[in-house]
Amino acid sequence: MMQEDITQNSDEVQKILDEKTEEVTDKKCPNCGATVVYDPATRGILCEFCGYKKALPAPDAEQSISEIDFMSADKKQSFDWGTEKKSIVCSNCGGQSIYDVLETAAVCPFCGSTSVMPAATEDSLAPGGVCPFEIPLDQAGSLFSKWLKGRIFTPRAAKKQAKPDAFKGVYLPYWTFDSMTTSAFSGQAGYDRRVRRGDTYVTETNWKPVAGVYQEFIDDQLVVASKRNADSGVRKAEPFDFSKLVPYKPEFVAGFIAERYSVGLQEGWTNAQELIRNRLRTSIESYIRQTWNADRAGSVRFSTNFDKVTYKYLLIPVWMSSFAFKGKIYQFVVNGQTGKVGGKAPISALRVAAAILLGLIIIGAFMYFSH
Repeated sequence: MMQEDITQNSDEVQKILDEKTEEVTDKKCPNCGATVVYDPATRGILCEFCGYKKALPAPDAEQSISEIDFMSADKKQSFDWGTEKKSIVCSNCGGQSIYDVLETAAVCPFCGSTSVMPAATEDSLAPGGVCPFEIPLDQAGSLFSKWLKGRIFTPRAAKKQAKPDAFKGVYLPYWTFDSMTTSAFSGQAGYDRRVRRGDTYVTETNWKPVAGVYQEFIDDQLVVASKRNADSGVRKAEPFDFSKLVPYKPEFVAGFIAERYSVGLQEGWTNAQELIRNRLRTSIESYIRQTWNADRAGSVRFSTNFDKVTYKYLLIPVWMSSFAFKGKIYQFVVNGQTGKVGGKAPISALRVAAAILLGLIIIGAFMYFSH
């Protein structure tokens, strides 16, 4: 087959997929004609205007989220799309909007129509699975308010400025990696003993060199695949329940923002290896203590081989919000599955100082009256 024929056929297939996706995600309500969206509360389709609801079918028993061999992947590069924009014309009303090219799903600001945008580049991978939203917007706002209320060092003015209803539902891109690891290690096993020094006893540790091989299977090492949202607080809102993963369907992103990955597969695996090595260091130290019946482990050095590396590209649900306070932007994330809140709230130095002073007064009073 000629290259021109292959390209033409590929373009036709992509056009059919785009049309099918738009048909699914931009469905109209049979009662009032408004665009329906995905509803986390019912895990179905909802019309926000008239209340029409429709359940989504459960995934077929034969459908599953496949682990993909890393070495056979041919699309591993990262993408720097953060400054690029694209113009989208709404097929429903004709309105034209400008979006960040990282966004794959959006809502028309003129008529409320939803759409899933075509891939920003033919080298971009498609998601293999999605964790659907389970926490609705009102519940996310309530959980955030409760979390913020518990920040005793956060200024009252900042708490008033943070709006619980300002959250936006976003599907963030994640890589997960599996691998069998084999680590050759050396280190020291430490044995504590109590020794008297004058009127007191101190702990001394006797060390002996140890070495060996440690193996561990790493399952679903998470890596945030978004450069712009890596520090948004999403890691503090983990973990996610991957037992509820379902094969990707465009219905799940209707009415939500879905971000494409900017951290590519190769860069994601590099980041994953660093995270895995941190896990392995803790595991090897525990292994030394157990194997040599030691009190502690130290001076651990190791090198690791990674075998049978597989990956998944997933979309993970979070509610995101931010606000400015005294010239600084604070971002907050609510886990769209569990409701766990992550983020960093403003801290009042005056409140911290007052708490320290109060603590010193209490300690001083206790010591005075205990004598």
